[in-house]
Parts: sequence; structure tokens; C-alpha cells
Amino acid sequence: MTPLQAPAAPAPSVVRRLGARARRDSGVRLAAGSTLWLSLLLVTWWWVTGGGIGQLGGWATGLQSVGRLTGLGAAVLLLAQVVLMARVPVLEQAFGQDELARLHRIVGFTSFNLMLAHIVTITWGYASGSVTATPRTLWDLVVNYPGMLLATAATLCLVMVVVTSIRAARRRLRYESWHLLHLYAYLGVGLAIPHQLWTGADFTSSTGRQVFWWSAWAAAAASVLVWRVGLPVWRNLRHDLRVAAVVPEGHGIVSVHLTGRDLHRLPVEAGQFFTWRFHGRPGWTRANPYSLSAAPDGRSLRITVQDVGDGSGAAAGLVVGSRAWIEGPYGRLSPRARGRHKVLMIGAGVGITPLRALAEGLEYAPGEAVLLHRTSSAPLFVDELTALSHDRGLVVWGLPGRRRAPDSWLGDGVRAATDLAALRSWVPDVAERDVYLCGPRAWTDLVLRDLRAAGVPEHHIHLENFGW
Repeated sequence: MTPLQAPAAPAPSVVRRLGARARRDSGVRLAAGSTLWLSLLLVTWWWVTGGGIGQLGGWATGLQSVGRLTGLGAAVLLLAQVVLMARVPVLEQAFGQDELARLHRIVGFTSFNLMLAHIVTITWGYASGSVTATPRTLWDLVVNYPGMLLATAATLCLVMVVVTSIRAARRRLRYESWHLLHLYAYLGVGLAIPHQLWTGADFTSSTGRQVFWWSAWAAAAASVLVWRVGLPVWRNLRHDLRVAAVVPEGHGIVSVHLTGRDLHRLPVEAGQFFTWRFHGRPGWTRANPYSLSAAPDGRSLRITVQDVGDGSGAAAGLVVGSRAWIEGPYGRLSPRARGRHKVLMIGAGVGITPLRALAEGLEYAPGEAVLLHRTSSAPLFVDELTALSHDRGLVVWGLPGRRRAPDSWLGDGVRAATDLAALRSWVPDVAERDVYLCGPRAWTDLVLRDLRAAGVPEHHIHLENFGW
């Protein structure tokens, strides 16, 4: 187990600090978090000034008051969910896909729990606090109150989205099916609006409330229409991506080369990914996320796909000339996240693809960039990585073999006492590097354990998980 090239003495770095972009991204994260918390505080203040605290003194009125507050919180977080799902570029760049997905999950489940609490407490309160009268009251609310039938349909849509987002359920679904079901969240939000307008005094009882809620709904709707619909349509019409070649890379793995118009104007960096739809194959309307496996050069793009499902399995049969429809670019596993001269890239299996692009697209002096590739089969891009090693001083360690233990991220050929000891022997200055990490979640969790133990700060670890 030897590197393709031994580490060279680090030369003065040619990397320019991306301080301006880092400060802007930090400002965006602060502004986004502050906006959400201030919105929650504002609706809570309106609840307080509307007598919410005073109503807590009675059983039935207290239930109704709690129902109002949980409904307001659920509505704010539901709109935040829409914005998090809308692929707003400034948020994507500032947070990165994995962090947005984590926030999306937290906000989503919190909103859903508040929505359930709203339904239970408001219905119970309208039933004068009687448990036995609650089912009848719920039926009366649904059938006779304006907007409630639509709100019920909205609840069912959101229940379906949440249930299919539970990890045990997700493992039983194809990614394509889960992605399609997840879009019902938009329908759920749209169906909930009439109920809020027609029966929610907390939404419409003052000019300030109306301005706030209409602005929030408009911002959420605009983010979807502009970034999820308008921008992808415009980019695809402008760039007209077509399959130029399909090249086998190994067992069940192919690289797809694409060309198009004005690709130098496509704002993509090495390490990022798009969601892809390829015309002319079954199920082409379903999108699949694939990272670039080569740095964009303004003339062509390349992705490398492993056969792990219906969409990825069809990549080998793509016809030259067929059109590709993209959404993106997404992800922060790119030069944008870099803050140090030295970098370490760690990937497992096909997780090498964005790291291969980064190894080409990053600026570094000989010895400043190290790549660890864990694989249980034939490694990918051996010739290309060898060329980068010889030409640019990239240090590459191949880590083949089956995992040596369930709690290890290394292969059985490693003789070190622990994974951490092996990491420190290969990269003694690991704590001084930016680390780019890509692989399946269970594997990356083990790598993260050792990176933290080695002293790498969290904000210098840039993570992207594949699989779901």
C-alpha cells in the first residue's frame, strides 16, 4: 500500500484565499437563520398580544390558545421548508447540499409535529375540552368550516411526505419514487393557504399580519417558480446539453461525456453535481443526482455513473446525441469551501468522482493535496490520477480490500493498530488541512470520527454523502 507518488516538500501555495466568498457565505447563513428565528418570534409576539397567554388560564381556551400558537409555528416552518426545497443558489452556496438536507429534515419534522399538535389541541379546545366530543367536533370542522377540506387534503399530502422520509421507509423506496412523492409537499403547502386565510384570525386580523404572511407566501412561491422551474428551463434552453460519448470505466460503471453551447457561462465548479434527466430512455422524467468526475473546462462535462438502480443502470445505454436536462449546479464540495493551503480528499468507491474533479480543479503546489481512495474492487481513474500525480504533485493513496471490521473505514490490507493511527501515518499534518469527504453515510460517519479525533475543525470538513 504505497502512494502513486511520495509527498513532496510543500512549496509556497498558489491558492488565493477565497476570503470574500467565505465572508459572504457566513453572512448568508447568519441572515437566513436570523430571518427564521425572527419570524417565529414575531408570530409568537402576535399570539401574546392577541391574548394567547391570558387564555391559558382555562382548560378549553388554553387548548385553543396552544392550538393557535402551534399552528402559527407550523406555518412559518412549512414556508421555510419550501424555501429550503427551492434550490435557491445563494443558500446552496452558503450551506451546501448535505447541510441543507440536514436542516430540511429538522425543520420538516418540527413543522409536522407542530401541525399535528395544532390539529389535536385546536379540535380538543373547540370540543370544550371533552375527549369524547373531539371526534365529532373534528368532523364538523372539516365538513362545515371554509377551507378545511382543502386543509385536510394538505395534511394527507404532508403525512405522505413525512412517512416516506423516515429512514426505514426510504430504504424500501427507489430514489426516483421517493423524489416524486416528496414533491407533494408543494401541493400540501398550496392546499393549506385557503384554510389560513379563511379561518385564521392570527393571519389576517391586522395589516401587519397580512403583509407578513402574504410576503412570506409570495417569497416561497417565487423561490419555487424562479429557482426550481424558471432557472432550469432557461439554462437548458441556453446550453442544450447532448451526450457526446459513453465510456465504460469498470464493472457496472460508465462515464458520460456531454457537450453543449456556451458551457463557459455555466456557473459550475469542480466537485459540484447536477440532477440529470436523459431523454430517450425509460423513466427519463425522473431525476438522478450525479457529480462531475472531471473539472469543467468550458467546452464539455463528464459524469461517472455506477449501476445501483433503474436510473443509473440505464446510463450505459444512452444514445450519443440524446439530450440531457439538468438542474443545478449544487453542492459545496468545491473550491468555494476551501480555507487552507493544504487539502486532503477522502472517497469511497464511486465517491471518488467529485474528488477526481477537485484534484484537477483545485490549485495546489506539489505535496499540498493528498487523496485517499477506499475501494473493494478495481480503483477508478488510475491513469488520470497518475498523470495528476506526476504533473502536479498530487499524492494518491489507494486503499483496496474489504473493510477490516464493521467499525473501520479502511480495508483489510491496512496493518496499523487503529484507523486513526493509519490516517496520521499517511497524513501527519491532517489537522492543518481542509478535508473533502465523499462516500456512503455509514462510511463517512466513521471517517468523521477519526478526523475529529485527529483535530480537524468542523468548519474545515466538507462532506457530501451519496446514497440515501
